[in-house]
Order: sequence, then structure tokens, then C-alpha cells
Amino acid sequence: MKYPLQEKIGDPELLVGREKEFENLEKWMGKIPKKLSISRVILARRKSGKTAIVQRVFNQLWSEDGDVIPFYFDMAENPIWYPDLAVKYYRAFASQYISFSERDETLVRKPLSLEKIREYGVKKSVPSLVDDVDSILWAKKMGFYSSAWETACGAPHRLADVYDRRILVIIDEFQNFAGYVHPDRNFETKPIRALPGSFHSLSESKIAPMLVTGSYISWLLEIAGKYLQAGRLDEWHITPYLTPERGLEAVYRYARIHDEPVTNETALLINQLCMSDPFFISCVMQSRCEQRSLDTEKGVVETFDYEITDRRSRMSRTWNEYIQLTLKKINDRHAKEMLLHLSRHSDRHWTHEEIRGELQIDLDLEEVKKRLILLVEADVIEWGSSDIQFRGLRDGTLNLILRNRFEEEINGFVPDMRQEAHEQIRELRKERNRLQGMLNNLSGKFAEFQLATAFRSKKRFALSDYFAGVGDTTRLNVTHVGQRVPLQREDGRNMELDVVAESDCGRVVVVEVKRWKTRIGRNLVEDFAEKVEVYARSAPGKTILPAFLSLGGFAGEAMKLCEERGIGTAERIAHF
Repeated sequence: MKYPLQEKIGDPELLVGREKEFENLEKWMGKIPKKLSISRVILARRKSGKTAIVQRVFNQLWSEDGDVIPFYFDMAENPIWYPDLAVKYYRAFASQYISFSERDETLVRKPLSLEKIREYGVKKSVPSLVDDVDSILWAKKMGFYSSAWETACGAPHRLADVYDRRILVIIDEFQNFAGYVHPDRNFETKPIRALPGSFHSLSESKIAPMLVTGSYISWLLEIAGKYLQAGRLDEWHITPYLTPERGLEAVYRYARIHDEPVTNETALLINQLCMSDPFFISCVMQSRCEQRSLDTEKGVVETFDYEITDRRSRMSRTWNEYIQLTLKKINDRHAKEMLLHLSRHSDRHWTHEEIRGELQIDLDLEEVKKRLILLVEADVIEWGSSDIQFRGLRDGTLNLILRNRFEEEINGFVPDMRQEAHEQIRELRKERNRLQGMLNNLSGKFAEFQLATAFRSKKRFALSDYFAGVGDTTRLNVTHVGQRVPLQREDGRNMELDVVAESDCGRVVVVEVKRWKTRIGRNLVEDFAEKVEVYARSAPGKTILPAFLSLGGFAGEAMKLCEERGIGTAERIAHF
């Protein structure tokens, strides 16, 4: 797969655990060639993975070179002059269209000028591109800015119609069209609130359907209801949280990519404290906490506490930006008290009368309801099934931040995040065997990660501590551990080693990992032995120590071959 669009997530492997979302999107995109897909909006609070998902969708479609041409546009939170937006939007679309047609990745990263787009249209006999550029330049010169924008935003549907193509229009943070586009170049007048209405009919297109995202959910839904009308964008709410298993995988991957030492036990603790939230995990991995040492329980707790409580932390600064933008309308004690209460008790709906009684608020019912509605509009609580029911967001990360920010002001005490973290860990450690059991049960999914993590965290060990049948029992001092290390045979065939651990004594451990439930046969051992030979030729002077971890066990011939070739064997990870 190619990545013409540089993904904001960074290393592509950091996108973990979104199988259900991509399965849903693939079914939806599969209907686009048949003109059956309805435009949709992905709704979730900031740092929930929306951008990572839609950028990966773009790269997948571009790489497939199939029937659907992707177009991605990031509507940033920066003021922009109306005609400049028209030019920027059209340059991005036309350049990505040409990039797809010519299989030229660079045009995604560096859009062509209008003049170059026109030149391409003339050379390749694409009159629509020529006409569009002429129209935009003429309209901008004459001051007909609405006309320039109409030409730009309608280009994907128009081109798809003229040439019988299918185009997916991906717009990140769609609500920003209503808040950052100004009619004057000096930004002295208010933004054009009705600009999203430009997509009124375009959102119904079946030949160029839209996939848009929004972080300020109530604002975006208000815009969609007012300017696009109900039903034109199919709402799709996604959670920022992964399953516990995928969250743990994220911890392992992030630790490997960021070269951050963890142990298998602290990986579990990080995942639990971060609630399987990839952004939270990322913040912990990259934290500037002075006491950060993620291979110890104390270091994990200190880092967790720093990210929640220190206003300089990445986690706190990101949420502070969100809170400041969303709480401008409700900066009073009663609203904060209601927000804190609903966040604590997000397992149920509350009427405005119940909230007033529970909190003993000295306001009339209409004033209570008014503040609750403002909280809904600020995207920090949500409606219930009726107009008088409200519920806190089921978002544990937000709840932690809100408690740290408002608990002292409302209830007169500062929550002790360190103490609460230790209590969670004590619950997990009440039965040491249960923790060990959790790690053993997860080996079927994460054996490769767990083994590599064990090598990194132990550093000094003999390979015989982990594998039977190892002739060389020299204690190693591991300096580097790699996973999925690529190899190439002399005939050009690509191969891969699951785990490679280098010691400062010149020895190198190479391990094949098979997570099958059934015993492996002789053929797989022969394949691994060939990989070892190829690797040895690329590392002259090194002593290679091969080992095979098969969770399903070894057939008789496979075990015999391992013994003959000096390959260590194991059916479980002996040390966590």
C-alpha cells in the first residue's frame, strides 16, 4: 500500500484496532460504483481517530487504483478569505484527480497551481479542468466570489457526471466551513455562517458522495439540519475507545515504535489506566513527565497523573483547548456543577428537575434547563430520548479531565489521581495469579509483542530461560530488539523474521512465532531454517541463536528437525 497523503497519525502502524469501522466503510464504499451510497458524517469528539480513519480511506482508494477516485480536504480552524478558499479547494481537488489518473503521488502533497491545472487539461484533452480554471479566475477577478466558490465546490460532482466517474469527497472537520471563511480579506467581518449550504444538493450526489467528519457534534448537527436538511448526511457516531485487547496491542505497538521500554505487566497497567484510548496511550508514551519510566508501576502512575493534572502536558493542553472552545457559553458555577455530576453518573439519563433536586440548585426549573441545553450545544453532555432528559458523555477520559479541572471549585477538594490509579492497580493485583492468567490468555493474540517486550525489559538473560533445546546458554546483554525484520533472498523473494534481538557480545537471537491452535509441521521449521541461513549471510561474524515459539505445539517431525538444526523450542512464554 502507498501513502500519497501523509497521515497525521505518523507511522501507519500506529492505526490500531479499527477493524469494525473499516469493515463498515468498505461495504459503504463498495456501493459507490453502483450509485447506492448515501453521504455520511463521522461524529466523535476530538482525538478520537476520525482523521486517521478518513486519511487511511484516501490512501487505500488511491493505492487500489479502482473505480472510486478519492478527494481529501482538511477544513482547518484558520480564518480564510472566501475566494482564497475557492482556489485552495479547487487546486486540492484537481491535483488529487490528476494524481490518481497519472499515478503521481507528489501531486497530493504539492498541489498544482491553477495555471498548471489548466495546462494539463489542454494537454490531456480534459475540457472540464480548462473551463473550471477559466471560470474561477474570471470570477475572482470580477469580484464574483460566490460564483468562484460554486465552481470549486461543485467540481467533483460535475466532473464525475461529465466523465461517468465515481469520486469520494472526504472533508475533515466540515463544521469549520461555518466558522472560518470570511467575506473580506482582512477578516474584519463575521464568517459566512451559511457557507455549508453550498453543499445542500451536492450532499445528495450518488456519483460523488461525501464522507465528512466533525469534532463539535452539536454544532455540526445544527449546521446539517439547517443547511443540508435532515437525512442528507447519514450520521455515524464512533467511539474513541478500543476494545481492551486492541488497546493492549496499541500499547505494545506504540512502545515499539517510540522505542519506549515497557514490561508485559506495565503494558497491561498503561492500557487499563488509559482506558484503551489510543490518544491517551500516545500521550503517556511521549510524556515529558520527569518521573516517566514505563517499565515500572511507579513510573506508569506518575506519568498518568502528570498527563491528567499538569496543564503543560500534551493531554491537558489538548483538552484545555477543547474545553475553552466548548464552555465559553456556560462559564458559571451551576453549569459546571451539573456537568461534573452528569459526567460522574453517565450511566443514566436525568431530567432537569431531577438534577435540580439532586444538586439542590437554587434556580428555577427553566434556568436549569437553559444551562443544560447550553451544555448540550457545547458538546459536553447529550440529549436523552426527550427534551427534558440529559446524560453525561460516556467518555472516561473527558471525565478525568473535568474532575481535575472543576472538582475543587465545585466540591472543595482536589481529586488524587495517583491514589485512584494505585487503587485500580491494587484491584488488578489482588490475585497475582489472575494477572498472570490475563497475560497467558492474551498470548494467543500478542505472543510476538510479549516475547519482544520480555527481551527488551529483561535485557540480561540466557535464551534457555525461554526456550528448550538451546545449546548456547551464554547470558546475553540485549541492546536492540526488532520485530518483523525484513529479509530478501538472492532470487529477490521477500521474507520476514518475527523477532530479532541483538546482544553486545555478537550473538543475535532470531525467533519465529506461530500463534496457531494446532501443532506445526516440518515444512514450517524448514522455512524458518532457510530464513536463518539468509539472515546469517547478511550478518557475517555474528553468532545466530534460532528459536521457534509455537503456541499450538510441534508435530513429531517438526520437533525432531528443530533438535537437529539446534533450534530452541517453546509452546508458551515462560517469563513475563
